[in-house]
Amino acid sequence: MGRLFWKIFIGFWIALVVAAVGAGTAVWVQHHGREAPPQDLAMGPPSRIATDLAAATLRHGGVEALRSWMNDAQVRRAVALFVVDDADHDVLGREVPSAALASARALVARGDDARGVRHVAAPSGESYVVFVTRAPGVRPPRRPPPPPIAPWELIVIGVATSLAFSMLLAWYLVRPIRSLRWAFDAAAAGRLETRVSPLMGRRRDEIADLGRDFDRMAQQLQNLVSAQRRLLHDVSHELRSPLARLQAAIGLARQQPSKLEASLERIEREATRLDSMVGEVLALARLESGTASRMKERVDLAYIAASIAEDARFEAGALGRNVRFNASGDAPVIGNADLLHRAVENIVRNAVKFTRQGTTVDVRVHTTRTSAILTVTDHGPGIAAGELEKVFDPFYRGDAGMGTSGFGLGLAIAQRAVDAHGGAIKAANVPGGGLEVEVDLPLAHS
Repeated sequence: MGRLFWKIFIGFWIALVVAAVGAGTAVWVQHHGREAPPQDLAMGPPSRIATDLAAATLRHGGVEALRSWMNDAQVRRAVALFVVDDADHDVLGREVPSAALASARALVARGDDARGVRHVAAPSGESYVVFVTRAPGVRPPRRPPPPPIAPWELIVIGVATSLAFSMLLAWYLVRPIRSLRWAFDAAAAGRLETRVSPLMGRRRDEIADLGRDFDRMAQQLQNLVSAQRRLLHDVSHELRSPLARLQAAIGLARQQPSKLEASLERIEREATRLDSMVGEVLALARLESGTASRMKERVDLAYIAASIAEDARFEAGALGRNVRFNASGDAPVIGNADLLHRAVENIVRNAVKFTRQGTTVDVRVHTTRTSAILTVTDHGPGIAAGELEKVFDPFYRGDAGMGTSGFGLGLAIAQRAVDAHGGAIKAANVPGGGLEVEVDLPLAHS
């Protein structure tokens, strides 16, 4: 058990022990401090009715009316009702039980008239005590008294209960924190596939939210590390072919000095290819790390697309293809003009490269209330439905890209550039053949 467990456990335990001991002590004091009712007085409902009637008769009719009423009551039913003045004389001249009178006066002195004893002032000004004595030989009904509870028993019960409750509560609070600590240790050791949510169970508190945040962080780190490893693997693979051709050209130049010029041309071509690939890899790395961002300005996406379409039209014409541009007006966005130009150029040139001979690549720009949208559509072989999500992965070419020029980095760079501007890019197959790439960027309002 960690230190946090013991802090929570001891804190709650002490609080519960104090509360339990205080409550038990109060109950014990109240139970043992309660006085037993007098044994000489009758305090049941019939006795209270009799004392109430006698008190009302004395208060409103006087002593003579009370004597008449008591004589009639004694004839109908023997009731040990006494009305005693300050000189301890009963109004009927009977002998008053001293113990019962003392108990009645004690109750009157405490103001406890509600327990079958009345203190009444007669119209003449004299005061009387009205009470009913218990018949000789009759014991008051008793309930069997509960067994006495010692204070130490209450303390033991409170301590044991609070001990169990505090331990369960501390375990409930500390267990997910221990799971989080284990997950952080696992992530620090390189096991980024570690997840905490399955260990949280059905918790819906802040600790469970922290576990879900950790899972999102671990997933993002796992994706980044996987992307870096995949990029390193792809770069190594792509560098192998031009380097092998360079070595072959150098070997041929040494074996056949007469073909030195041709070998040097081949070496220069492969070096240029390597330089181009390294430049694109560096551009991709800067975009992924966020170091490629520069000062942003207001640029027109429609103007950028129009200039790129105009340049691509000349290259496409030499291949028997065409590029058509259409815009519904200006499409202002806030961003880096160089990055946006490179992203749009990569998308358009990729479409020109894969569209079939004799077809046209359509480049369209339009705006909505919140977005500037660029759409580039070609009429090539398209992408298999199961591989559409990979089209923006670095070095991905697909079946149609095998044997063509390029490194498979154009659309990957375009996606990173669009993401850096807070936009979105997606690709979809066109009915009848072809691929449509759509770029959605936030519109810059004046």
